[in-house]
Amino acid sequence: MTKTTDKVALDQWYAVATVNEVSVQPVVTRLLGQNIELARHADGAFIVREVLDDGGRGPVLPVREKHGCLWTTLGEPQHGIVEIEEANEPDRRFVPCGWIKMRASGLRVVENFLDMAHFPFVHTDILGSEPHTEVPQYRSEIRRDVDEVWATNCSFFQPQMTTSRSDGEFARLTYRVPAPFVVMLYRACPSAPDRLDAIALLIQPIEEDLCRAIPVMYLLDDKASLTELRRFEQVIFLQDRIIVENQRPLLMPLEPRAETPTRADSSSVAYRRWLKEKGLRFGTTMATR
Repeated sequence: MTKTTDKVALDQWYAVATVNEVSVQPVVTRLLGQNIELARHADGAFIVREVLDDGGRGPVLPVREKHGCLWTTLGEPQHGIVEIEEANEPDRRFVPCGWIKMRASGLRVVENFLDMAHFPFVHTDILGSEPHTEVPQYRSEIRRDVDEVWATNCSFFQPQMTTSRSDGEFARLTYRVPAPFVVMLYRACPSAPDRLDAIALLIQPIEEDLCRAIPVMYLLDDKASLTELRRFEQVIFLQDRIIVENQRPLLMPLEPRAETPTRADSSSVAYRRWLKEKGLRFGTTMATR
């Protein structure tokens, strides 16, 4: 596939590597069907360029460091990189969990992240279990003032809410989609009930039907080791990968009635409507290029 012409997709910021991945030795990766090269200068500054079809290098692309990652864009974003307020709180633990590649549209990955109904069947005895299979009613909306999708008043019985808490209880959850390829979960913290853990999933759309993603967490857990926290999240994500890669079509349908939603899919319905309003084509079953 060649670089997309979808301006909505081009005009976004994307996390394409963790800061520690990039050294003076150039690294080539792919974004929106376009090869790009990442490198770090001897003075520590990062540089990102397109890799041209003849092997040459294109002009320097914008690059930013945020949330432990390098971000770039192939277009002209009208907004900055997503803000995570919890990232500025000094008592939180920052936990990047490593990249996982999936043969699916990155939009499908966001939608799966929003879906609570699969918890008992895919993440059995961790995020859900039978007979607690019903998704209690919640509220989903497109917040026009900030141009984001939110799902609030969510709750679900989780047998193991964290690595250090094995007794089950109903978790209070809030979901946020601040950009088409970024999704977040805010979860009431068992050790600090008046505060929320923040988990972000940052997605790099490689091709329309291929992506990779990295969960980054800002946690209040001061008991579990870094290895335990990463392993817990990676187990969840690898379980999700099996489901996401077996969905058909691999791309996200945005046509009305292409897939029949249930009451539990309220956040997905809002997300798809938001994407369609934006005119996003990359990674969808709508006409692309």
